[in-house]
Amino acid sequence: MTKPTFDIDAALKALKEGKDLTGKDGILTPLIKQLTEAAMQAELDNHLAEEAAPNRKNGTTSKTMKGPTGSFELKTPRDRSGTFEPQLIKKHQTYLTDELERKIIALFALGNSYQDIRAHIAEMYDIELSNGTINAVTDKLLPELQAWRERDLEAIYPIVWLDAIHYKIKENGRYVSKAIYTILALNIEGKKELLGLYLSDQEGAHHWLSVLTDLYNRGVKDILIACVDGLKGFPEAIESIYPKTEIQHCVIHQIRNSLKYVASKNQKAFMADLKPVYKAATLNAAEIALDELEAKWGEKYPMVIKSWRDKWP
Repeated sequence: MTKPTFDIDAALKALKEGKDLTGKDGILTPLIKQLTEAAMQAELDNHLAEEAAPNRKNGTTSKTMKGPTGSFELKTPRDRSGTFEPQLIKKHQTYLTDELERKIIALFALGNSYQDIRAHIAEMYDIELSNGTINAVTDKLLPELQAWRERDLEAIYPIVWLDAIHYKIKENGRYVSKAIYTILALNIEGKKELLGLYLSDQEGAHHWLSVLTDLYNRGVKDILIACVDGLKGFPEAIESIYPKTEIQHCVIHQIRNSLKYVASKNQKAFMADLKPVYKAATLNAAEIALDELEAKWGEKYPMVIKSWRDKWP
């Protein structure tokens, strides 16, 4: 077996000079290359010793390996009969480990573009990746994502929050608005669980109905409390699938919607009078505070007061 000839003195000198351990001209790259080649030679020696038919070594072939310490040319040993199947670095394998794939997927999950991923990998590992290579790696996530989207859910959830978050995304060369329907639940063990994410061009009660139908088909048979915003038709959509579910409107959405109709010069004073309504410790105290709010602001902002009355428990 070929013994590694890594120059430890040269490596220590390079380290003292501040050179990187990995990446372009990394100190460890020659060591990794020598260790890998030595291990593959040992694999071949073992294969030849165990093979019954006459066989012998037949030189090497070179291929470029990409790894966390950088790229290098690996000399892969061959045998005369062609029966040797290396296990450490398999035929057609070009990545030393799956660390690069994990790094690419992590960068992709953080929202980095392919261009940013290529630049990051090149800087860290001195490896040039094409968009096709990155796409092949990220596509490996698709079956797992699909399995997550279709997984079975629990039959009962005490509380479920349903909301749509709007994002600007680049599509066909231009930025468009998309709605991500987000379903967050509190399970019977008291732990929060993300039930699903659904993409649509815009938020609407009709699409919420399809989302709720999907939840039902995946096993959710009852929801005790559904927390929603003030979207028109939303409570009716929930009632059509879960007729016994109690609807609770999100107070944050209600406050934001209220302020849309209050003049900016009055918003600070209005919020000071509104706070006792949604911060009240009891229903009776909240009703008294709402009556006081209406007495002061009802004539100027009747639509806002009506909105709170309509959603009152």
